[in-house]
Amino acid sequence: MQEIRVGLRNRWVLATTLLLAALALSLVLLGSAPTGTVKADPLAVVIVSLSSLTIFLVPLIALLLSFDAIVGEHERGTLMLLLAYPVARWQVVVGKVLGQIVILAIATFIGYGVAAAALWLTSAAVLQAWGGFAAMVLTSVMLGAAFVAMGTLASTLVRERATAAGLAVAVWLFFVLLYDTALLGVLVADAGNHLGTRALDVALLLNPADVYRLFNMSASAGAAIYSGMAGPGAATGLPTGLLLAALTAWVLAPLGLAVLVFQRRPI
Repeated sequence: MQEIRVGLRNRWVLATTLLLAALALSLVLLGSAPTGTVKADPLAVVIVSLSSLTIFLVPLIALLLSFDAIVGEHERGTLMLLLAYPVARWQVVVGKVLGQIVILAIATFIGYGVAAAALWLTSAAVLQAWGGFAAMVLTSVMLGAAFVAMGTLASTLVRERATAAGLAVAVWLFFVLLYDTALLGVLVADAGNHLGTRALDVALLLNPADVYRLFNMSASAGAAIYSGMAGPGAATGLPTGLLLAALTAWVLAPLGLAVLVFQRRPI
């Protein structure tokens, strides 16, 4: 609770909420404008647009929230005081991660909720598509949670905030920008000689951003059509249950590693 109270008093949270709300609202008002002419489902178009926005923005916000969770306490000299309380080390790590996830979830729900309200008032979206929108919001929080856990892991591995910040930027660049570029290069170089569909599926599961993208752009028929992932050109046949399990694993695995590292870390 202390982590949540501190986070809610932080202007970063207000700025994050306003940024998500402004960008989401812009996508709703501008991105759904042509749907009346082309007879497209406006909500499915918004889901695809917001998913693309989330992949770039939410991981960055999550890493900025979490990169100094442990090392920041160490530099301020409050880590020893924190550990003097009757709490286990794993409880400190898990508590910080959960608090930051709650903060990120509040910003996401409010930001995307504003967009949903605007869309509800300005267009007649297909009722069934609202389930896809809710799934997009929930998986956006899960994606942020995965990067919060990775940011906290980075914070337990180093002794200086500047190093933790550098690691956070490197994590964002790798998973959001470089991974897919490198994977595409490997696939082009291989030309289908050695890497088959199964290898591609495994490679996509090894990136939480790709897991999130696949889930939200293929979970509903409308989103799959507008994202270009329907029909014979579909990128993968991974079931949505497996994608959700993989996204959950991307939250739990870095969190578990962060706990193990912090348990062995000297103060």
